[in-house]
Amino acid sequence: MDGSNHEARGLSAKHQKFRELAESRTNKALDAIGRIGNLSNRSLYEWDEAEVRKVVKALKDAVSEVETRFASPKGKVSAKFKL
Repeated sequence: MDGSNHEARGLSAKHQKFRELAESRTNKALDAIGRIGNLSNRSLYEWDEAEVRKVVKALKDAVSEVETRFASPKGKVSAKFKL
């Protein structure tokens, strides 16, 4: 038996499913982010700073959204606004 099964033995089915999906989905997201990073190769692609800022902002906004969903009850995004 491998270490992951031994480690997961005491977890509920819902917790085990979370861990499986979180690992799989996070690794896919990291791979996709790495492919976006490959676009920085100036010998293959041409881009301007405004485009790069838009890409980076979209990625940061998506991460912030994930953090907010985990911090809010039942994973829902809060609709609070402040000036």
